[in-house]
Amino acid sequence: MDGARGTFREIAKKKSSENYKGVPYVTTLLSTSLWTFYGALDPDDGVLILTVNAVGVVSQAAYLVLFLFNASKERKVKYLGLVLLDLLFLGIVIATTLAAFHGSARRTFIGVLCATFTIAMYAAPLSAMRAVIRTKSVKYMPFLLSFSLLVNAAVWFAFAVILKDYYVLVPNAVGIILGSVQLIVYIVYKNKSSSSEFMVMDTMADGEKPANKAKSATVTQDV
Repeated sequence: MDGARGTFREIAKKKSSENYKGVPYVTTLLSTSLWTFYGALDPDDGVLILTVNAVGVVSQAAYLVLFLFNASKERKVKYLGLVLLDLLFLGIVIATTLAAFHGSARRTFIGVLCATFTIAMYAAPLSAMRAVIRTKSVKYMPFLLSFSLLVNAAVWFAFAVILKDYYVLVPNAVGIILGSVQLIVYIVYKNKSSSSEFMVMDTMADGEKPANKAKSATVTQDV
C-alpha cells in the first residue's frame, strides 16, 4: 500500500493520472472483495483474512476515486466501466455461492475464484512492464508498488503455509515469482533510464557549445 500511496501522491500533486495504469487497482479491488467474502465464510481461521481484506477494499476504493477524479474523460469512462463490472461480478458471485452451494462447497468455490483473481491482481502490472520495456523508462511503474506487491505475496504465502490453506498459498507463490520479475525489470530499466537522461543532458550541453561559439563570433564581428 505504501507504493500505491506514493503513486497517488504524485497524481494528486499533478492533478492528473497521466499514463498510470488503473488496471492493477481495479483487479485488486475485486480480489480484496472476494477475499473478504472468503474470510466471512470461515469464522474460525478467516478473521484475519476478512479484516485485512476489508481494509484493502476501502483503500482500493479510495485510490480509484482519486484516480478517476484526475483521469481524462476517455479514461474515466473506461475505468468506471471496469469498476461497475467488478461490482456486478461480485454481486453475481455472492448470490450464486449462497444459493447454489452449501457447507464446505461454498468455501471451495470462493477459494478457487479468489486464487484466480489474486493471480490476475499480481499479473496486472505486467501491462506497465510492457510499457517499460517498450519505452525503456520506469516512470509509470513505481518501485514501491512492485516491491509492496512482492512483500504482500511473501507475507500471505507464509500465513498460508502455517494454516495449510492452499487457496491462499498457490496464488501468492505465483505473486512472489511475478513480483520478483517486476523488480528485476525495474532495476534493469532504471539504470537504462538514468543513462538515457544523462545522454540527453550531455547532448543538449554539446548543442549549446556551437551556438555559444557562433554567438561569440558574431559579437566579435560586430566589434
